[in-house]
Amino acid sequence: MSSDFEVLLPKLGESIVSATVVNWFKKEGDLIKKDEPLLEVATDKVNSEIPSPVSGVLKKIHAKPDQELNVGESLATIAKEGSQHVTQEPKTAERAEAVQESDQKDYYSPAVLRLAREKNISLDELAKIQGTGMGGRITKTDIENYSAKPCPLEKAEGTEHVKMSGMRKAIADNMVRSFYTAPHASLIIEVDVTQIVGTIKEEKETFQKKYGAKLSVTAFVAQAITRALQEYPWLNATLREDTIVVKHFVNLGIAVSIDQGVMVPVIRGCQNLSLPELAKAISDLAQKARAGTLNPDDVKEGTITLTNFGMTGVQIGIPIIRHPEVAIVGLGSIDKKVVPLDDGQIGVRDIMHISLTFDHRVIDGIYGCGFLNALKKHLEENPEG
Repeated sequence: MSSDFEVLLPKLGESIVSATVVNWFKKEGDLIKKDEPLLEVATDKVNSEIPSPVSGVLKKIHAKPDQELNVGESLATIAKEGSQHVTQEPKTAERAEAVQESDQKDYYSPAVLRLAREKNISLDELAKIQGTGMGGRITKTDIENYSAKPCPLEKAEGTEHVKMSGMRKAIADNMVRSFYTAPHASLIIEVDVTQIVGTIKEEKETFQKKYGAKLSVTAFVAQAITRALQEYPWLNATLREDTIVVKHFVNLGIAVSIDQGVMVPVIRGCQNLSLPELAKAISDLAQKARAGTLNPDDVKEGTITLTNFGMTGVQIGIPIIRHPEVAIVGLGSIDKKVVPLDDGQIGVRDIMHISLTFDHRVIDGIYGCGFLNALKKHLEENPEG
């Protein structure tokens, strides 16, 4: 008597409702132990290994690489340890042959056959499509995905078709959801960071030896954001239907560029951290992101995000808010600029543009202006206090 266990896609973090299969570590028919890695999935925030919840035989895989599933959908069936292993479903080629030998029209649903006719897909061609439905049956979604694939004959000379990675697709889906859900508005301010730049030059070696981390402009800005949010807390919030959930703790997400896209590890409790502690946290999480060793806890429960595109030389940028947050701060490059000084003289100063993009449903422009001015004040007048 068999005892099957359905492996479902677990919830991988706050606001994550789906994930894309990256690859399987086991194949159908393989033995697997409880807590042994079964597959890897990707979201817009992090890649995660999903362990097997039971020991047994991997009887059936229900989700293919690059396939997106919602939380709670079935990933695989495992015949639990001690049960009889059920014969695997025939592979695609075997299924195609069997279909050809039987009544093909009875094998497919009327809806699938109707859609196949609309897409000019023959029964022979239909039998070669990999089905994702129950028992390997072809669904309407399979037909749509198959017909949407670019035909090699349609490629123009000098063009290339590159399929999105699971992570890139997850990022794209999340950005589209955020952009079209929240009405974005942006403000930009110039900040004189001459004092900060000087401090970094003078203390970077001593700081590195003492704390084991790089002293950076990002650390100073992270500290200033935390202080400014104490004055303007509605930017440190989420929107749930008609309720604004204001957070009185600051969990700052730091965007980190990696080969596959962008990861956003989160520094928790920034309001309780000193400048050296912030610098150390930024350094450690960036290293983990680039090494691919972040875990789901490292990327969840962010309350506001900071992205630094200035390191590439770009002066001004307007980033997209990370759902379900309501604000994101962007740092531009630091450039030398001749400016008038308070004493009537002119001087060369280190100037940086900082942008704030916010959800206009939650705050108005004047509130955003107040936040940016507070941020500017903390960076220019008391960056180390």
